[in-house]
Amino acid sequence: MTRDELILRTRQLIAEGERLDQQPSLNALQTWLQLSDDLLATAWGSMDRYHLSWLMVGKPKDIIRGRALTTDEEAAYVREVATQKTAALRMSLDAVERLGMPFRGETGGVGAGQGMGEVPATERHAHPQLESQREIPLDADLQARLDAARKAAAEHPDHARRAPRPEKMQR
Repeated sequence: MTRDELILRTRQLIAEGERLDQQPSLNALQTWLQLSDDLLATAWGSMDRYHLSWLMVGKPKDIIRGRALTTDEEAAYVREVATQKTAALRMSLDAVERLGMPFRGETGGVGAGQGMGEVPATERHAHPQLESQREIPLDADLQARLDAARKAAAEHPDHARRAPRPEKMQR
């Protein structure tokens, strides 16, 4: 996806979100949410459940269990969700259009300048699961200090020893 395509599609979805606010429809909302989720996932990556619950997008404030929503409640719900998701789309548009941020769809992965960078490894790390996946090299002085700290940790007498487990955790 190109930057121009992302901007165009995001603007279209923002306009549809504004239309949903004026003319609420639960069926239209569901379709619009799927389209906007797909676009945002293509551009920025999918969000895990934690992020989605934190945003509270699509979660009505007054959950009504055991009965269907009235027409007014449904309209209020559609407006609330459309407003929240339209705000997320506006942030995405601002990031791409005004701030010029690189996005996943444009680069095929994390955009340049995103993430923490790559630490060139001169030797294998003692804990492979902790090895860096960064692609941006660190400042030479910082890299030297990091290498010295890793070497000192590896040479420490207790390096391979595990911390004792509390008695209550023993089986």
